[in-house]
Amino acid sequence: MFVSPLLTWFDLHERPLAWRESGTSAWGVLLSEVMSQQTPVARVETVWREWMARWPDPATFAQAAPDEVLRAWGKLGYPRRALRLLECARQIVSLHDGRVPDDVDTLLALPGIGDYTARAVACFAYGKNVPVVDTNVRRVHRRAVEGRYLSGAASKSELVAVAELLPKDGRGPRFSAALMELGALVCTATSPACTECPLRAGCAWVAAGSPPPGADELAKKKVQKFIGTDRQVRGLIMDVLRGSDVAVPQAAIDVVWPDGTQRSRALYSLLEDGLAEQDDRGYFHLPR
Repeated sequence: MFVSPLLTWFDLHERPLAWRESGTSAWGVLLSEVMSQQTPVARVETVWREWMARWPDPATFAQAAPDEVLRAWGKLGYPRRALRLLECARQIVSLHDGRVPDDVDTLLALPGIGDYTARAVACFAYGKNVPVVDTNVRRVHRRAVEGRYLSGAASKSELVAVAELLPKDGRGPRFSAALMELGALVCTATSPACTECPLRAGCAWVAAGSPPPGADELAKKKVQKFIGTDRQVRGLIMDVLRGSDVAVPQAAIDVVWPDGTQRSRALYSLLEDGLAEQDDRGYFHLPR
């Protein structure tokens, strides 16, 4: 019911993302998926192109130093992803001869690769017809099939439910990409453009009168703050460390945030996460 209208829509509205270009390697797909986690695509493309030019495969990336990787990661956010990606590349080289694995279970065994990323690489890089379920896909499925708003944490049962929608005639990987695109562009969280949706005729949520979220669903919705959080302070400290080729004294960090307790907590968490190191003099620098 959904396959043909969705694929027809996707043919017309697919965004020309860098990693969708013909010839993109499995490494390029893996890199794009890791970079895009909790980060807008618009911020990812430029950095992705820079990384692919600099480190076109796992073997070249595996030779990079952690501080080099963190500087190249820049302001994409959640920089632990960059270090996990370095671990991942080194394991791909040591265990898989530098080739990104093509099956879900082997991908899941790599550092920093979870359910979503493993299936995305298997699907989009190798054409495996496996369910790829991110928040966009969960939201489309919840509305179109179940007729209600998305709420609650992701579950394994959703993989089974989405798998039931996949066509078995070779179009599965493209259908998976189209589902994600629909959730990103049309079936959005707060202002779905139902009049533009190719699934409107069979959508259970539209058939139910497009009911608003219930009180319990609204209560569970939390706006993720950034300003004033430890995450912001961590980012400011990382800016200082990335911007210096040498270790910096405590004074260089103290100026970035007025709250000494929060600043110390953020700095300690960076040291604990392996994103910063302290030398014998008490100076701080990126890991090497």
